[in-house]
Amino acid sequence: MSELLVLLFVYSFVTETENKLVGFIAAIGSKLKRNQHAVYLVLGVSEDYRGQGIATKLFNKLFVWAKDVGISRLGLMVIKGNTKAFNLYKKMGFVLKGEKIHSLKINEKFANEYYLYKLL
Repeated sequence: MSELLVLLFVYSFVTETENKLVGFIAAIGSKLKRNQHAVYLVLGVSEDYRGQGIATKLFNKLFVWAKDVGISRLGLMVIKGNTKAFNLYKKMGFVLKGEKIHSLKINEKFANEYYLYKLL
């Protein structure tokens, strides 16, 4: 029987308050040599805890980890109308790369996403 080759990894940080998950950031990457320097990020903060600096702390923790393990490129996507998240990502040093047209379908309506990246 052949051995299963694992090509992807997920690394995450979480924030808890009173044993309740209130925020997370996950880095999804590949073990392939050609792109092992890059990860795709997913971030979430509970609505009741937004605006308290949780996302900024999670990003800063992830930036340190990324540098420690040799990650030099971070990427993420945000729904075009999510101004608060877009502004946070810009504040954290992400650069707008482009727009993905009709990338999501929400309540039967298509939505576009912005793709952003940051080089460390």
